[in-house]
Amino acid sequence: MSTGMNMAKKAVQDKIESQIHSIQARLELLKAKAEAAKANAELKLIADLLTKKLAVDQKLSELKKSGETTYQQTKSELESRVADVEKSVKAIEAKLKAA
Repeated sequence: MSTGMNMAKKAVQDKIESQIHSIQARLELLKAKAEAAKANAELKLIADLLTKKLAVDQKLSELKKSGETTYQQTKSELESRVADVEKSVKAIEAKLKAA
């Protein structure tokens, strides 16, 4: 595998890791806000998202280990999962902001 390809893969992985860390921080903040507001429905949603985030972490690990044949598929799946979790986080943020 070429050095350029390795650098491109590393850049993708770094970007996704950054997104995951941001999601984690936002979920922790949302959890604290929901607990303070006694927003039980949102707490359940946050717990579900934390579980999804763990699955995203595992998929990122798979991406790092993937070879050329599975890299693109794994990358697409991972980006889709990150986008899904991000969308859900935004929805909870909006609910808690409105409350």
